[in-house]
Amino acid sequence: MKYIITILLFVTQLGFSQNKFAHDVYFDTDKYFVPLTEENRLLLFISTLDTIPIEKVSIYGFTDDRGTNEYNLELSQNRANTIKDMFAGYGIDPNLITNVNGKGEILLKVLNEEEIQQIRGLNRKVEVVVTRKLPTKANEEKNKVVKETTKEKTTDDIKKGTIKKGDKIRLDKIYFKTSYSYVTSGSKKTLESLAKIMVENKNIYFTIQGHVCCTQNSRDAVDKKTSKRNLSVARAKYIYDYLAKKGVAKKRMKYLGFRRKFPLGGAPEFDRRVEILITYVGKEN
Repeated sequence: MKYIITILLFVTQLGFSQNKFAHDVYFDTDKYFVPLTEENRLLLFISTLDTIPIEKVSIYGFTDDRGTNEYNLELSQNRANTIKDMFAGYGIDPNLITNVNGKGEILLKVLNEEEIQQIRGLNRKVEVVVTRKLPTKANEEKNKVVKETTKEKTTDDIKKGTIKKGDKIRLDKIYFKTSYSYVTSGSKKTLESLAKIMVENKNIYFTIQGHVCCTQNSRDAVDKKTSKRNLSVARAKYIYDYLAKKGVAKKRMKYLGFRRKFPLGGAPEFDRRVEILITYVGKEN
């Protein structure tokens, strides 16, 4: 029987068609919080969705055959709601979650008495069905590279005094290690140069904007160091903390994560980037 259960658990994680992907989350008796092992399995499933354009997510809660109909319906709905909250917490757009339904109990189907507890355990679950968005000509147009209207400049414009509010500086030679918020060793020299320029030009106020690559639906990516889906923010904060440590006043800086809203359309390493938006240029002392 253990072998059969293992196979069932494995099958629930497989896509049952080219356009749909399924996953089951299992619960303890009368509970609707997710056990740690099931949370880890769910996180692994969600991570596989990063490169999949999602049309919708459907979530269905179930219970075993014990308890009244009213109790089972409430418990199954609570289980479904828990998974919905976890999906949103892990970066899935809540607008994509179209169905969150508690279906109540699953009737017990047993071949022999020894299987009752195992089968009931498999019935205490939430089924997640993710539908892939089919490519269309309209979607392809939407997914083209977003051309931002702000004019990009370089740190040389700061030195020359030609920088102004609304200008954007892309730090071309600052690259991040894949799935982490810290920069590669080859980026340190560019960071040092940036810090020196910003310390010398105290009249410049700016926002540090973090970006990520390789996700779908404008999602953020997971920072492997913290396991949080906030990598674009973490990258911007890394630059913020570095500049503050080097003497740039914190009141002159802000940092924001832009997830994958503005891909450049080139190699992935170019989307793992940070940009600086000039928000205010005061008079030089």
